Amino acid sequence: MNNKPLKIMYLSPVGVDSLDGLFAEMVKDSKDPDTEVHITSLKEDNGSFSHIEFRSYEAMATSGIINATVSAAKEGFDALAIGCFYDTALHDSREVSGDMVVVAPCHSSCEIALSLANNFGIIVGRRKWVHQMKGNVIEYGYADKLAGFYDVGLGVDDFQVDHQRTVNLLIDAAKKAVDKDYAESIILGCTAEFGFYKTLQEEIGVPVIDPSLAALKKAEHHANLKRKFNLIPSRKWSCESPTKKEIEKFNMFHDTEPFGNRIVIPAN
Repeated sequence: MNNKPLKIMYLSPVGVDSLDGLFAEMVKDSKDPDTEVHITSLKEDNGSFSHIEFRSYEAMATSGIINATVSAAKEGFDALAIGCFYDTALHDSREVSGDMVVVAPCHSSCEIALSLANNFGIIVGRRKWVHQMKGNVIEYGYADKLAGFYDVGLGVDDFQVDHQRTVNLLIDAAKKAVDKDYAESIILGCTAEFGFYKTLQEEIGVPVIDPSLAALKKAEHHANLKRKFNLIPSRKWSCESPTKKEIEKFNMFHDTEPFGNRIVIPAN
């Protein structure tokens, strides 16, 4: 029996660490006692942007996410959570994750919401995000469970600036989703929205899913299942990973320290 603490990495896929401390506080209050969590972000040379709202930023961040996944797997992490609601590089990272579980906020949030209700509405910052996020929801097979997307006119960097304004905007959007479109649960469609779900849930009266917490707890849950039942991730067909020989041939994934910052929250 493996009695070591579960090791989970929560990766913020940007080249700045401005939100790492807030994520760390979230993890301290939410992780299981026997779980060790590492909060990481990428190096600045991946792009020193504080968000990846744009596909062009995502493209720049993807190589860093993949290198981080390879490094985390080599370090022996049980699971990695990619901290962006676009679920950036989720499938790409799973290819190179070895025996490590890889999860992301949108997929995790949808699964949790549908264990509590029959549908969900997603509150997003800007309308720009909807096209890509809707594509993910469709790909995951949940299109008929989606009540709609509700934008509040805030970019990623805006959510934590004026908390009262953010709460007011989120409440207005959630009321529209629930009262007009009959949403039975609400998903906050940006990891920068963390910290607001409790207030929103009390006001609206339906389950409100924080995507950062959803990804963290999904990572813990699946890592526990993997350990208990020896559930190794598939490497067949669409899940096939590149061979070690080819990786060495092309000198791929060679950045052994892709992290710009790391905060460790130890097991209790």
